[in-house]
Amino acid sequence: MSALDPVLQPHYETVLARNPGEQEFHQAVLEVLESLGPVVRKHRHYVDEAVIERLCEPERQLLFRVPWTDDQGRVQINRAFRVEFNSALGPYKGGLRFHPSVYLGIVKFLGFEQIFKNALTGMPIGGGKGGSDFDPKGKSDAEVMRFCQSMMTELYRHLGEYTDVPAGDIGVGGREIGYLFGQYKRITNRYESGVLTGKGLAYGGSQVRTEATGYGTVFFTEEMLKARGQSLSGRRVVVSGSGNVAIYAAQKAAALGAHVVACSDSSGYVVDEDGLDVDLLKQVKEVERQRISAYADQRRAATFVAGGSVWDVRCEVALPCATQNELDTDAARTLLANGVVAVAEGANMPCTPGATRIFREGAVLFAPGKAANAGGVATSALEMQQNASRDSWSFAHTEERLRDIMVGVHERCATAADEYGTPGDYVSGANISSFIQVADAMLSLGVV
Repeated sequence: MSALDPVLQPHYETVLARNPGEQEFHQAVLEVLESLGPVVRKHRHYVDEAVIERLCEPERQLLFRVPWTDDQGRVQINRAFRVEFNSALGPYKGGLRFHPSVYLGIVKFLGFEQIFKNALTGMPIGGGKGGSDFDPKGKSDAEVMRFCQSMMTELYRHLGEYTDVPAGDIGVGGREIGYLFGQYKRITNRYESGVLTGKGLAYGGSQVRTEATGYGTVFFTEEMLKARGQSLSGRRVVVSGSGNVAIYAAQKAAALGAHVVACSDSSGYVVDEDGLDVDLLKQVKEVERQRISAYADQRRAATFVAGGSVWDVRCEVALPCATQNELDTDAARTLLANGVVAVAEGANMPCTPGATRIFREGAVLFAPGKAANAGGVATSALEMQQNASRDSWSFAHTEERLRDIMVGVHERCATAADEYGTPGDYVSGANISSFIQVADAMLSLGVV
């Protein structure tokens, strides 16, 4: 597909030189810059006024240690991060990820993506991301609480409903958000509910927030198919992962008439030709916290395959909802050979650059994560609205708002792609539309 415009090549080389070893960040920057050739040729002032350099450099990067005590009384040390990347459109907004793989490059890639994702929603929120190399798996509730309290004891001074508003991500669910918010409230002596999103319904959370990323991914997929005069109904769907995003993507796809047959975790995948039983999947993964094989143990029609790739399962719609770079070129070729017509990234950058290229060249409808999974942060912004107005909305009303936002995201992507000569290319459309919005805001604010 598109190569990097010569005007932008020096800017990318600067990113490589200033951020050595941060491969995921390099990949995210390159993917955006490759779309911007038509924009900078038409609007040279974005280059002349150093918008690219400013956009690729975070406004603030925080790195700190988190000491905590395990159940045996031993002191443990983890490293935590918060990258406040860009606040041109509003307060920094983006999740916290707890996983052993987390390092600065991962957080910067996620924060960079978040800038554009948040812009696409049309909501007044900037981009940021954070996390820690702490692994909540196998930890007791008490250990998770002590870690979260220690982390917030440092992080709180950088947060605020008009400053920086974290949410959850991989490894950070309702339990962790509750512990983090409790410590924030304790330290600040303020019930500033808008400072964290993804909260429980009992203390300021929003209906649909749990379901939002998965639902939004499916709504965007539905809009792509509609644009081709097609439908999700009757389509054979495969989802990767079995966490929050995957579960609710499967649920909404099934509700819209699709036949969802497979999902996965790090141990392997299950195929259920009768259609995934989402209630059982939630019980296994969210309540019992077991491996995906436990689903097959309790479901006669299901088969567990240890290891391997879930993308070997034949499907028409693929929804990668696990983690970054999980779907490679071999998997993309397999999906193409098996007749896939649409791929939507429920996770952040789950497709490698080679896989993305194969889908785009193969005329597959391909939705990048910054567009397809924007429903999560959009509903976080709706949660912020409710907190600011001391209000609470029904599930149906909030879901309708989410659907409207995702329809708007699709329209922005499609319109920008048409305007800049790449009709039907959602990667270019998403990057161009969001870049122009953020860049114009930055220029309006002066050299800051």
